Amino acid sequence: MSDTADRPLAADATTGTDTGTAPDAATATTDAATAGPAPARRFASLPNPFSLGFLLTLGGLAALVLGMAISSLSTILIYIAFALFAALGLNPVVRWLEAHKVPRAWGIVIVFAGFALVIVGLLWLVIPTVASQVKQFVDNVPSLFSDFQKSDFYAWLTSTFSDQIGTLVTDVQNFITNPSNLASIGGGVLQVGVSIATTISGIIIVLVLSLYFLASLDGMKRSFVRLTPARTRAKVSGLTDEITESIGSYLMGMVILAFCNSMFALLLHLLLGLPFPALMAVIAFCITLIPLVGTVIYWGLATILALFSSPLAALIFGIAYLVYMQIEAYVLTPRVMNRAISVPGALVVIGALVGGTLLGLLGALIAIPVTASILLIIKQVLIPRQDAKL
Repeated sequence: MSDTADRPLAADATTGTDTGTAPDAATATTDAATAGPAPARRFASLPNPFSLGFLLTLGGLAALVLGMAISSLSTILIYIAFALFAALGLNPVVRWLEAHKVPRAWGIVIVFAGFALVIVGLLWLVIPTVASQVKQFVDNVPSLFSDFQKSDFYAWLTSTFSDQIGTLVTDVQNFITNPSNLASIGGGVLQVGVSIATTISGIIIVLVLSLYFLASLDGMKRSFVRLTPARTRAKVSGLTDEITESIGSYLMGMVILAFCNSMFALLLHLLLGLPFPALMAVIAFCITLIPLVGTVIYWGLATILALFSSPLAALIFGIAYLVYMQIEAYVLTPRVMNRAISVPGALVVIGALVGGTLLGLLGALIAIPVTASILLIIKQVLIPRQDAKL
């Protein structure tokens, strides 16, 4: 046999016949690179290093610009978050009206009209009283300190802690009664006025946005569900409805509990003859909206302020409010929050700390419903997927 017969024949790519020639060297090299290990193939497919560096730089700059834009829009994003949670909080009332044969559009009108009437009525009743009591409080600060220094409780403190109490009280009195210190604390009259105007405009923006969100809440949920794959839309829709209803129930329950706290504080101040009952009721409503620690903070603050008027009244107030806190924890909260998602106590504390650190008051308010929503998603989505794996 000849050497030609022993040599393997190459197939013609176009005719399918053997050409009798060996494969080209470049083709063999390419095939070897293609058939090589995966890291080699990835290295061969990398673009030019300069192009890769340019793309990475553009990506970093885009991320930096996006972060700066989000930071600049932080106030607007907070307004949107407040408005969305307000809409979710008012939605259960609208749903209740819908269940009683009231069209949703009219239900929204009724809810916002009633909400506006309540706000106007409260402002009309509270603002003049609170303003006069704030003025009275500022005018009576020196006399309050003088009366406190003449009380038996102050005498006991003085005898126990010697000169430290007298020096401390004198320093506090001088600091509070010094107008320059008050101006520095408030940032000046102009800054206070700007802050008040900004707060009022923010409240108006939140109310308008919450009206729009409440009117289009069902459409927003449908649009969100349509972004998911068709096979999972039914499950996502049910999960979305459960989350929004539980958040709405939670927020409405927080408002109801805060209102109960304010009414009880007002009643105690009136019965015990403590000063500034309307002002303390408003403070109680605002502070007890903070989950987990709001009631405790108000209890300590109001008890300390009551000491300046009467130690006996402060003791009675502290005991009575402590009893109310137990009733609220074991009787009122389970009844008011019966439709909200339950969250373990440890996660409540962690969520409140994280939310308050990241977003301040807004974060503290939304920490528990957000944590509950994450738990619900884990229970209904992640855990079933893990259980299905063998």
